[in-house]
Amino acid sequence: MGRAVLLLLALAACDRPARTGSPPLTSVRDSTDSAFAQVQARGHVAMGVDQYTSYHRFESLPDGGRISLQRDAGDTAGVAQIRSHMRRIKAAFARGDFALPGLVHARDVPGTAVMAARRSRISYVTDTLPGGGQLRLRTSDPSAINAIHQFLEFQRQDHRSARQGAGH
Repeated sequence: MGRAVLLLLALAACDRPARTGSPPLTSVRDSTDSAFAQVQARGHVAMGVDQYTSYHRFESLPDGGRISLQRDAGDTAGVAQIRSHMRRIKAAFARGDFALPGLVHARDVPGTAVMAARRSRISYVTDTLPGGGQLRLRTSDPSAINAIHQFLEFQRQDHRSARQGAGH
């Protein structure tokens, strides 16, 4: 049985395209973790790019935070899709609409109720990055900052991203 599991893990690793000059993958594909696989599958639908070959980063910053998503810059269609996704979530978040993160994670996402209630106190700015894009969240409101940090911490955990950011 142990050899079969190792063989499956090796095969799963081989089915990913080679990546050069790009950020590391968000996580290693683990066929035994169905909850994570479901988050990845829903994320693929919501964001339009394969979550296993993309790199998510959720940074908590003193005045809010940053969400970035990147993949191999040579995948021009995937890069365009990421940038379009960032613009869509910017508009939705500015309206106080956090349905998409709820869909991806199949539950209410911590921090979003306060972020929705204090939406007029939070600015959202998108920018391009090599291989993708980012959404910067800024505010001077302490309650909104705390909510943004809760939101980003949850995202880091559920997407299994490396921990980054002030105080984390």
